[in-house]
Order: sequence, then structure tokens, then C-alpha cells
Amino acid sequence: MRVVHDPADGESTTLATEVEVADTFLQQALGLMFRRSIPDDYALVFPFDGVGRRDTHMVFVPFPIDVVWLVDGEVEAVRELRPWRGLAAAEADTLIELPAGTADGVAVGDELRVSGLD
Repeated sequence: MRVVHDPADGESTTLATEVEVADTFLQQALGLMFRRSIPDDYALVFPFDGVGRRDTHMVFVPFPIDVVWLVDGEVEAVRELRPWRGLAAAEADTLIELPAGTADGVAVGDELRVSGLD
């Protein structure tokens, strides 16, 4: 599985090749909590059953991350969150968490694809 960035005015790039899917309630509730770090080419993908307000927090996450909210593969919002204290929300049917700095250059309106996600 891969997360691929398709910008509106540029060439596609792979953001992550080590992709984990949080598709159960427990996996989504835990997210990245209690992990000490994540690999540079890592993504945690949260698929949901429809568009809604999706929030994420950094309680018990000791490293910064980038968060991307998608609706039908189109980027709705991008934020970098600080360890322990970050909090953000946006409309999405898919949320992706990446190592901080990975989403640099990802903009609202761009496309993100998760290849291999059913």
C-alpha cells in the first residue's frame, strides 16, 4: 500500500510506503497514542463510512505529525500538530496521519490516493 500525492499542477509523489489502516473502533481510538516514533515513510489511514467532522488530538503522542483530511480523495485541510497538545478538526471521509513535514507541499484541492485501500 502507498499514499500518493497528486498535486493540481505538478508531478505525483509517494508520501508513504509503510501504510497502516485504522479501520476498527479501537484502532481509530488509539491512533498513534503510546508510540515512541513512526518511520519516515509511514502513514496511518482512517477510513470512515461517510463525510463528517473528524477530529484528532495529540494526547500521549510524543512527536509532531502532519494530518490530512480528505473527501473523495480531495484534500480538505492539512495541519501539522505539536506533540502532546495539538488538536484539530475538519470535514472528511478519510483522515491520514504522517510524520511531520511529509505533507509539506500538500494543498487544499490536491488529490491524495491510498493505493490498495478497498
